[in-house]
Amino acid sequence: MVETVLFESESRRSREEIAAYLRTVADSLDAGNAITLTRGDESTTLEPPARPTFEVKAEREGPAEGPGELSVEFELEWDEDAGDGSGDGDLEIE
Repeated sequence: MVETVLFESESRRSREEIAAYLRTVADSLDAGNAITLTRGDESTTLEPPARPTFEVKAEREGPAEGPGELSVEFELEWDEDAGDGSGDGDLEIE
């Protein structure tokens, strides 16, 4: 399977700025709207189906002993031609 990156952005932001981005995505999902990602003159619009697959992952990368890099990833995923996904139980985020 070939992976094509349609859009990518990585930058240091304050927690408040990140929360604002996530709120914008949440509001678009809640309203059933498309999500448009823009940086400079690069732009991509995606239309998630009513029930995409939602993946949450917490990772630690680095040596077994000593400090590493921690991350939390939120991913929406769906087949371009199939639409709705299915879940594997209830997720809680606090």
